[in-house]
Amino acid sequence: MTSSAAVEVTGLRVHRGKRLVLRDVSCSIPQGSVTGLLGPSGCGKTTLMRSVVGVQIVSGGSVTVLGSPAGSPRLRNRIGYATQSPSVYADLTVAENLRYFCAVLHAPRSDVARVIDEVGLGGHESQLVSSLSGGELSRTSLAVALLGKPELLVLDEPTVGLDPLLRDELWTLFRTLAARGVTLLVSSHVMDEAARCERLLLMRDGELLADSSPDALLAETGTHDLEQAFLSLVRAKEAA
Repeated sequence: MTSSAAVEVTGLRVHRGKRLVLRDVSCSIPQGSVTGLLGPSGCGKTTLMRSVVGVQIVSGGSVTVLGSPAGSPRLRNRIGYATQSPSVYADLTVAENLRYFCAVLHAPRSDVARVIDEVGLGGHESQLVSSLSGGELSRTSLAVALLGKPELLVLDEPTVGLDPLLRDELWTLFRTLAARGVTLLVSSHVMDEAARCERLLLMRDGELLADSSPDALLAETGTHDLEQAFLSLVRAKEAA
């Protein structure tokens, strides 16, 4: 693992039943960067993220995270993970959920107010999670991931269901965190979010089509927007 990489994935293979869902994936995620993991639904993005967090059974290859094998106990308080499905308790309020996870993570109680402000949930502190909208629920899960001082944030489609203004605010937050040295791996199936990232991992059918910066990807494919660049890579793969 290079000193500038927060995550190094080498030859990763994952089976689901008899089907190979990740096919010898290798990539590197730089420290203090916002890396976008993009591709259509079902292409393997979530499986790759689960492998990075260390909760996915893998068939082969290796994943090294912050200098340790993925899933190592020493990484538990160094990684924040927000899944597609909310991982908070519906019968507790937003603040009660955050206070509970603060205790689990041994994070300071003052973090509750901080993360509520960062994800734009002010005014919802006393609201039961069961009564939240889809976007508010996603933001509550993101708030949990921000508790403590995670060095790596793994965020699975955190902007799904959010209005454009809030999406823009969250991407501003992501860049602010990266400037502090936090590494972010953010998945999306919306290609217009690719331009917001410093690094891109583009996937299709369990394979990695690109591990590059947006500008380098445009230059490589001779295209003028990232959606066309992705389509160019897909066509080149199909023609090979």
